[in-house]
Amino acid sequence: MVSEAEGRAQGPGAGGPGRRSLAPDLARGFMLLFIALVNAGFFLTGPDAVRDLADRLVVFVQLTLVTGRAVPLFALLFGYGAVLIARRVRASGGGWVQTRILLRRRGWVLLALGGVHGVLLLPVDILGAYGLALLVFVGLVRARDVTLWWTAGVLAAVSAAVHTASVPAAPADGGGGAAVPSLVEPSFAAATVERFHEWTLYTPVTMLLVAMPVIAVGIWAGHRRLLEEPAAHRPLLRAAAGWGLGVGVLSGLPDALATAGAFAAGPRLGGALAVLHDLGGWAGGIGWAAVLALFAARWERGSTTAAPAERAPRIARTAVTAVAAVGERSLSCYLWQSLVFTAVFAPYGLGLGASLGAAGAAAVAVGTWLASVAAAEALRRAGRRGPAEVLVRRLVRPREPLVQPC
Repeated sequence: MVSEAEGRAQGPGAGGPGRRSLAPDLARGFMLLFIALVNAGFFLTGPDAVRDLADRLVVFVQLTLVTGRAVPLFALLFGYGAVLIARRVRASGGGWVQTRILLRRRGWVLLALGGVHGVLLLPVDILGAYGLALLVFVGLVRARDVTLWWTAGVLAAVSAAVHTASVPAAPADGGGGAAVPSLVEPSFAAATVERFHEWTLYTPVTMLLVAMPVIAVGIWAGHRRLLEEPAAHRPLLRAAAGWGLGVGVLSGLPDALATAGAFAAGPRLGGALAVLHDLGGWAGGIGWAAVLALFAARWERGSTTAAPAERAPRIARTAVTAVAAVGERSLSCYLWQSLVFTAVFAPYGLGLGASLGAAGAAAVAVGTWLASVAAAEALRRAGRRGPAEVLVRRLVRPREPLVQPC
């Protein structure tokens, strides 16, 4: 996730010097709804989360458009944000040494914060994976295009091979029930011990096999200012939106139909469909990023042409501003979701993870996201950052600046 400092950009798409670019914030804010839907479903521990028509519809939509698509999008934005940080350091008179120090410091902070978050609340934390990526692959921020694309391609191929090899190991019962052991531990202390083991395994695997291919693409996109200046890259973004979402939907559709009960799939076939679904997530995430960038480009035209933003109904303008405010405070809103879901679903909380179905979990997710939208908009109007963003800023920035500010 990208901090307040990373969101500032200059250029036509950003509305001029010092103004935040809409596309990255809007993408993060909207995709946090997808993150909420996925993570709420992760907390379900009952033997069958798909029980009635409402559950089937929710599962079908999520597996087609949501699940496995939000994390790649955030990974792309994370890589993009690393380029913005490097650009700001250069603009302040710093060089690669200063940039590397700042990015690695940020990586350590995110890894530590992700560890706390993963052990206490959510073992499938993504902060630690992003922090680890910065520590291991910081050199990619200044890599050439060919290096970035080779990195993305090789890691994607390795990920595809690992996923494919896992199909024969699919559980004979279809994998129902809790996704990980910590979800059914009756006490917080016991669950914390389990989450530690789960997080330490999940973090490096997610970094290498899920996040890094798209982080490399995000770095490439950052070098070209695709999200800061989306109006200047409409043909490329339109192609990415069409092909990305097309591949994402087509790859997710068979698994969505099988999980929703349209046809019976045995363990091997179900595992293969799940692999196909997951591998299409990279394309789906890139497609969603392109769609939201195109929307932002059209919306931002209102600042100079009074269309469509200035002609839009007031409620639409408020909604876009509020969702972008969530994106600007995405770290705080992400942690807020985990706090709510732990309280609602965990056995040592309300314990609803064992009784709710997919539709009920989705309702909790949407309500949680809407609450974060209201809170983020209130903070925006008050001129305040999110509490997690403030913490990261204080930990990452040294007592004395690495470079003199402009």
